Amino acid sequence: MTRKKRRLYMLLLAMLGLGTATALVLTAFRDNLVFFYSPSDLQTRPVAERSFRLGGLVENGSVKKQDDGITTAFMVTDMKSSVPVVYKGLLPDLFREGQGVVAEGKLGTDGIFVAREVLAKHDENYMPPEVADALERAGTDPQHVTKSLKQ
Repeated sequence: MTRKKRRLYMLLLAMLGLGTATALVLTAFRDNLVFFYSPSDLQTRPVAERSFRLGGLVENGSVKKQDDGITTAFMVTDMKSSVPVVYKGLLPDLFREGQGVVAEGKLGTDGIFVAREVLAKHDENYMPPEVADALERAGTDPQHVTKSLKQ
């Protein structure tokens, strides 16, 4: 085997290794990618059978504890449309009606979002950026919503 052929084989082997590594990284990235949707987005876009984040406000009067004491059902709204959510587990201390929330999970075939994790806002003036953007897209002023909910 000549030097030229040996170099060519080494180059091809290196390219194959680089291609394999790139494919593995992109596959891992795709599996960890989580999309964010508002309730209005779910009305207009079909969502595949994958995990995503649902954000909005906890609708007033919608929080219901189930008999088992662990499961909670509530509605997430962006003031245009609402999505029913079911969460099994302990809710954050700051979770309450009228507050911003981001839930991660999957949408069932029955239209109920089954949350795996629920995140709540952390102080009086904070709203998760995703929730604020979703409210703005729905045509609602996030500052007006937080002010009216405090009253």
